[in-house]
Amino acid sequence: MSTTDHPNIDDNEAITALSPSAKLVYKVLEYEGPMTQAEIAAESRLCARTVRYAIRTLEEEELLTSRVCLDDARQSNYWIEE
Repeated sequence: MSTTDHPNIDDNEAITALSPSAKLVYKVLEYEGPMTQAEIAAESRLCARTVRYAIRTLEEEELLTSRVCLDDARQSNYWIEE
């Protein structure tokens, strides 16, 4: 059976290789849904710099999706694609 039959296999391997802070950010987004960086920092109790690093890591692994926040164009909303 190939990984194309089960696309989540690659995602699970990528998540396992992440730093603890990136895993925490991933799980917060998985459970809470779309959030801004500030909301992620508040929910996870990580500092803003650590959240930025985790977001960048998750984006590089293509595990995270983002879009400019409609309420405040200076921010972005982040979420996990299902």
